Amino acid sequence: MYAVIVTGGKQYKVAPNDILKVEKLDVAEGENIDFDKVLMVGDDNKVNVGKPYVAGSKVQATVVAHGRHKKIVVLKFRRRKQYLKRQGHRQDFTQVKITGISQ
Repeated sequence: MYAVIVTGGKQYKVAPNDILKVEKLDVAEGENIDFDKVLMVGDDNKVNVGKPYVAGSKVQATVVAHGRHKKIVVLKFRRRKQYLKRQGHRQDFTQVKITGISQ
């Protein structure tokens, strides 16, 4: 069984026991969380697509850890103008483990 959920403005295809990094959530480590914005639920022989969400579906997950991604460098540059600006950014994330999908 698998599902497509929306969190943090992004869509993720998830299945039970998957571990994924999503945008930072205000939930403590070890706590459970329910994702109720489910776009699609499917298994081997049936697919249920929502309009826009599947009514009554939830994806249960457990928060594993919080952290920060690797640093990316934002570079602004104008040739021949002696203009160069560097800026770094590290995005926060929450790592979750999918424990179940209910229809």
